[in-house]
Amino acid sequence: MTTDDDTIPEPPPGFVRSAGRGQFSTVNGPYFHKPAADGLVSQAFYALPRHTNGIGLVHGGMLSAFTDGLLAGAVGFGTGKVGVTIHLSIDFLHMARQGDWVIGEARMTRATKDVAFSEGVLRARGVDIVRASGIFKLMDRRG
Repeated sequence: MTTDDDTIPEPPPGFVRSAGRGQFSTVNGPYFHKPAADGLVSQAFYALPRHTNGIGLVHGGMLSAFTDGLLAGAVGFGTGKVGVTIHLSIDFLHMARQGDWVIGEARMTRATKDVAFSEGVLRARGVDIVRASGIFKLMDRRG
């Protein structure tokens, strides 16, 4: 669903629109990514009116869902497998508003045969707004 309020400006340098995501992410996006480098996964979204709560701040549920995908993406990049969330810990440090680019960076910190760990941060206007860590069950991708 798009409205006239869904106009998205040019993404930050190096970011391109992400494709091939699941329905949940497709409906809640669009999301953008920058090619991973040195194990660091970078993703972003532009805060639209539909991402905000009643007081004009980006909803904590939106930030949580985006963070979950970001950390799982770091696990996928690090292992080549799908990471299914076992545990997600999120600290909300500051706020993002409609019209902000929310940029996340995450990396996998450790992996065993069955489980991987990642951590990351979200920023808006250069300020850390979310700090998070997660534990993910590793699964093979469907062929």
